[in-house]
Amino acid sequence: MNPKQTVKNMANTMKMAKKPDRDEYSQHLRLVLLGIAGVGAIGFTIQFVFSVITFGR
Repeated sequence: MNPKQTVKNMANTMKMAKKPDRDEYSQHLRLVLLGIAGVGAIGFTIQFVFSVITFGR
């Protein structure tokens, strides 16, 4: 790819980007934390099930 075009694309992206307002930031934060908690809960459940299964033997 052309280096000049790459720099131009980066500059255009920075011009279009905007800082999120407080509500938008809190919504994204809530979604990210919910996703992390969901993945953690799934991992904990799997670990718990396998520990119960192996303890029974």
